[in-house]
Parts: sequence; structure tokens; C-alpha cells
Amino acid sequence: MDANNEPAAHAGEPDWGPFGRPLFNDAAARALSRVGVVDVGSNSVRLVVFDGAARSPAYFYNEKIMCALGAGLSDTGRLNPEGRRRALAAIHRFQLLARGMGATPLTAVATAAVREAEDGADFVAEVEKQTGVRVHVIDGKQEARLSAQGVLLGWPGAYGLICDIGGSSMELAEIAGGEVGRAETSALGPLKLADVKGGKKGRRAHIKAEIAKLQEALGAQRNRMFLVGGSWRAIARIDMERQGYPMHVLHEYRMTATSVRETVKFIEESDTSDLRSRCGISAARMSLVPLAAEVLLEVVRAFRPYDIAISSYGIREGLLYGQMPQALRDRDPLIEAARFSDNKDSRIPGFGRVLYTFIKPLFNGAKPEKQRLVKAACLMHDVNWRAHPDYRAEVCFETATRANLGGMNHPERVFLGVALLHRYKNKRSGTHFENLYDFLDEKELLQAEVLGKAMRFGAMLWLEKDADPGELVWQPKKRHLTLKLSRAAWPLFGEVAQARFASLASSLNATTQIDVRD
Repeated sequence: MDANNEPAAHAGEPDWGPFGRPLFNDAAARALSRVGVVDVGSNSVRLVVFDGAARSPAYFYNEKIMCALGAGLSDTGRLNPEGRRRALAAIHRFQLLARGMGATPLTAVATAAVREAEDGADFVAEVEKQTGVRVHVIDGKQEARLSAQGVLLGWPGAYGLICDIGGSSMELAEIAGGEVGRAETSALGPLKLADVKGGKKGRRAHIKAEIAKLQEALGAQRNRMFLVGGSWRAIARIDMERQGYPMHVLHEYRMTATSVRETVKFIEESDTSDLRSRCGISAARMSLVPLAAEVLLEVVRAFRPYDIAISSYGIREGLLYGQMPQALRDRDPLIEAARFSDNKDSRIPGFGRVLYTFIKPLFNGAKPEKQRLVKAACLMHDVNWRAHPDYRAEVCFETATRANLGGMNHPERVFLGVALLHRYKNKRSGTHFENLYDFLDEKELLQAEVLGKAMRFGAMLWLEKDADPGELVWQPKKRHLTLKLSRAAWPLFGEVAQARFASLASSLNATTQIDVRD
């Protein structure tokens, strides 16, 4: 998603150029700057407080209690008594925490266990009486839609099938063109499957029959599949462990039907205690993984997705997305997050736009998906200036590859990381994350290096956020780079700046020319 279609400035406002007019300070966005959400699930109860740029929010606070409200529901028809007690205590705690963080009133939703239990309404009433939190019980299709909206928060242009597994249910929903289509629900959560009679053979027959119903309702779905839910993320983390995957960021991790089959077999053949320890999975979650794996095998077999992406965004993010005005939904989450960081953390907020304009000629032939990474890099080029100079380059790389930034896949994270590393350092060898460079081919690594060195040089012509440092003219066929400095910037072109310009030219394998513009 490119940001060039963002709205122009209002009358009397400065021209924001290719970045569009900022929205994070608008009233509608400020109202979403700190939002607290409680998700009362069949297996866990979680509080998330979102903060920062609403379009790409940071997790100001995130706490989960594994309550297992839905355990035994199939046999008793009622919520697990111990789980109910723990859930009530957790929500009481969350309400007090949210009040202290200025994140009230909380938005709270309950899913399959509470909506199906005969004492679900009584539990909701008790929660409101004891804590003041009003819990909204949503049906399965609403749950599916919220999960789909959560995926759209992270991937504005996403299309395909959302598959969200909870403790007591599994939901499917279509997304395309920024909209949620058909949505269905099923009783395929691992807590429910644990009560199915007939052992593994009985569960397989039950799972196959339930998924056949979903297929009939939704038809052929051979697009990308987005997996939402803690059990899916645990399986993905195990897949990473099995393959020795070097980046432990679950959001946007990709799997294939083959890797799913191999990982399910790996789970079956591994020592559970050792595996969960190596992967950092809780005992409560790991107990559900084998059952969830049986479901995933059949889902993949039945719907045959060409690509499988893990989403860390789901119902909670979907609730936030549902509160956004359309103008905010239409924004690029990566650019919004980068712009927010520039405004909050840069030494001279706004200079990132000047820097982008200055170095853009080096990337005139780049595709839109690369241009947006160039924009993001320029906006983030100075947000880690407080780090110790000896570690600043590594901190920049870590920010790009580990931070909560939506709208990027893993190779794009590494590209941004390498570019920001070169903003502070000429050489990228000798770091502890060199194995991540393999996400990029040699051409992409060179592009990231050029971007970083261009920012490293451009930052030397530091005037102010509306400065005119001059311009770069790049002739790629001739391998010739011309620097046209403004009169105001000429005195800034000192020895260090000259050395950085020479380093940029070396990476471009270019001859150079320097002019002073009238």
C-alpha cells in the first residue's frame, strides 16, 4: 500500500508532499490514542491497552490469564467454576489497571464459552456488579468479523480467508478490498474437541464433518489464509523451531501446507515438555496444541490455501479497527507508525520528509512497495538517536525487525533494518544478526545500503524541518551522481559530509559532480 493517495493539506496548512496530512493529531484519532480492550475467551482472558498512532497502535499494556472458562462445558453446560473465579479476579484487576492508565471505559467482549454456557448471563452480570465492566457477548459470526477486522488493521490490502481458533470455537471469514465478506463459526476449539468421544479417530471424523459444513457455506477458498489465535501462533513458533528460522517474529510468518504437515508430525514425535521449553510456550497452551494441530491439518487439506500467514492481530485489534473513521482505515499502517515515531522521538520532527525528498531521485525507478519502505526509513532515520553511539546502528536494526510495525513482511523488516543500520554505520559485518541478511538477495542488500548511506549523508545537511539542502541527480545508466547544493547548505558540506557522500557514491559505483545551486 502506497501513501501517495493520502489527502492533501487543509487550507492554511503546510504542504505535506508525498506523506499526506498527518491524522494522528486529529480529534477522531486522538480519541483512539489510548484504548483498553478485554477479550474474555474460552481459554484466556486478556487485557490490551493500545497507544500511539491509532492506525498502527503500540501495545502499551498486554496481560493474559489462562482461565479455561470453557473447560468441561460440553459435559456440564456451565462455565468452569475455577475458571470463572479466576476470570472475575482478572477482570477486576484489569479494570483497576486501566483506570490508572487512563484507558477507561474498557471495551470488553466474551466469546464462545460465555455465549454457550447456561450460566453465561449470570457471569456477565456478576462481572458488571463486581467490577463495573460491561461485557458484550458476541455471536460466532460477529467474532469472525472482528478477527477479520483485526487482520485488516495490519494488512489494509489483505485478501483471502481468516481462520481464528479459540478455546471453544473456530471462525472463518472472507476478506477482500478492505471489506469482510461471508463469516461462519464452528465448535472446533480444542477445549470442545477434548470432550469428543472415540479418541483420535472420533475427533478426526468430527473435525472432517464440521469443516465440510464450513466448506459448503463458504465455497472454494484457494487464496491466502490468515491464521489468528494463540494455538495457531504456538504451532507457528514450533514450525520456526523445527526449521531453525532466525527471526522469532510471529506476525507475518509464512507457512505452507507441506510445512504444516511436517510440523504436526514433528509435534507428535517430540517430547512435549522439552518442545514447549525450547519454544517458550506455556504448559496450558501446549496442552491444546496437539488438538489444534489436528484441526489445522484438516483446514489446510480442505481449503488448500496457496499461502498461509500468521496474524498476531485478531479480535482485540478488530475492536479498535471498528472504531476508526474510514479516513484513518485508509492510511498505510507502516507510514503512520513511522510518522508518529518521527513526531515523538526525532531530534527535528519533520526533517524526515525533507530527507525523503532529497534522496528520492536515487529510487525513482523503484516499485511502490519499495518506495514506501524508503519513506518509512526516512521518517525513522533519527528516532533512536538517544542510544549509545556504539550501539545505535544495532538498535536501529532491532527496532525495524522486532518492533510492533504493521504492514510489513519479514524480508521488508530486514530491508528497513539494514537501511537504518547504514544510517549510522558504513559496514554491516560484525553484528550478531548477520544471519538475517539472508532474507534479502544481493541486489536488495545493496539497495538497503544505498538508502542507509544516502540518509547518513543527507542528515549532515541538517538545517530545519522545512530546509532546502539541495538535490541529488542520479543517472543510473551513466552511473553518475550529481550533488546540487543550495547556497545555505554549502557551508555544511564539510569534511565528514564529503566522506559520507564519497561512501554513498562508492556503493552506487558512481562518478560524482558537485555544484552549488544559485
